[in-house]
Amino acid sequence: MPINKEALELRKKVTQNKPSFVRQESWRYARLSASWRKPKGMDNHQRKQKKGWPSLVKIGYGGPRIARGLHPSGYTDNLVHNLKDLEKLNPKTDGIRFAHGVGQKKRLEIIVKAKEMNFKVFNARVSTSGSKS
Repeated sequence: MPINKEALELRKKVTQNKPSFVRQESWRYARLSASWRKPKGMDNHQRKQKKGWPSLVKIGYGGPRIARGLHPSGYTDNLVHNLKDLEKLNPKTDGIRFAHGVGQKKRLEIIVKAKEMNFKVFNARVSTSGSKS
């Protein structure tokens, strides 16, 4: 059973009522991806919020405050660079994610300590073989 279950359910409920924000005319041209870009043209219909055009991204569509920063597992997502960062966190509510620059040697040390303290690790990816892939 995930922690912060109520917050996750509320976030899911709010997300269902949110429109899918698409880039203007991405449905017309294959060279444009659907990922959101703010329309900036002077006469742009989407920017002017004309009827029949997709919605604009606005602050009012944000998720519930209690669910912000939560991993889908219900734990808060915290970036860890070294062993000292683990001391500041609570294993019951906080999960850990390794920073990009943490190498294999230090990563193994942190994983051992995190398992002792019962932390949830989101991106452990430890290879047992000595070769790089």
